[in-house]
Amino acid sequence: MSLPLFADSSAVVHQSLDRALLAQLQAQADGPLVFEHCSFDGEDLEGIELRGATFRSCTFVGASLARATLTGTSWWRCRAAGSAFELSDLTDAKFDGCDLSNTNWRRARLSGATFAEVKLTGAKFTEAQTLGLTLRESLAVNADLRGLSFRKQTVVGLNLSGADLSGCDFTEAVLVDCDLSDASLKNARFARADLRRAKLGSLQVGDLLQHFKGSIISADQAAELVAGLGVQVI
Repeated sequence: MSLPLFADSSAVVHQSLDRALLAQLQAQADGPLVFEHCSFDGEDLEGIELRGATFRSCTFVGASLARATLTGTSWWRCRAAGSAFELSDLTDAKFDGCDLSNTNWRRARLSGATFAEVKLTGAKFTEAQTLGLTLRESLAVNADLRGLSFRKQTVVGLNLSGADLSGCDFTEAVLVDCDLSDASLKNARFARADLRRAKLGSLQVGDLLQHFKGSIISADQAAELVAGLGVQVI
């Protein structure tokens, strides 16, 4: 099959691709591949090696990329809802404007990876390696983020409502326009975290003592919390 490539012989557009066609493309290319408006929907790409590849407006809905080597890859406006990245190496990967809802990142290597303006609703990051991981301006409602570290990070625009943040480390983090409403906070740490520009939702006294001791909140937030206890603030 003849595949239409750009003049630089490294980009392919408007193709439905499987493992065999990817192997053909890799044999033709001199360097990392670039894909635009390509479909990988439902494909079994377990163990594939595509380090340094760029994906623009591609779809991976329901695809398996388990155990894949995807280091240094770039993903722009891609749709990959329900896909699996278990045990894959995504070190230094960049995801921008992607729909990654209900994806599985169990035990994936995500050190230095960046997720910006993405949808991670229902995503699972169980036991993922996340040293230096950056999440910003993203929707992580009901996501499983257990054990992730945001220590000393400035976390911007992250909707974590309903997310499982058990064991997460927010020590000395600054949360800006983040939503923690109804999140599970078991064993989460917020020591010296600046929460003045975060939405905390309905908290009990026990939550404050257990999870937010030593954190910084605004006077308005404090009044809200006290009012939630049935105490009138004048």
